[in-house]
Amino acid sequence: MAETCVLARVEGHVQGVSFRDGTRIRAQKLGITGYARNQPDGSVEVLACGAENAVSQLIEWLHEGPPAASVSRVESHPTSTVAPSGFTLG
Repeated sequence: MAETCVLARVEGHVQGVSFRDGTRIRAQKLGITGYARNQPDGSVEVLACGAENAVSQLIEWLHEGPPAASVSRVESHPTSTVAPSGFTLG
């Protein structure tokens, strides 16, 4: 099973709506390591590393997010960034 790391930027109403925590919960269920961090411009940055299929499922989920979120855009690309152990919030 191939491993991959993807860096994503999620835009819209994604801060103050449990987006990072929802991402962490979903990532842990999928066996993904990485992080979700609020950015000063109101977006959320997500690093997701794990099995290609699992990372794809998480990126797909980012387009919706938790019920209170309103995602307007998700940009993602492969990265060589090394993920921390587990999935952290920042």
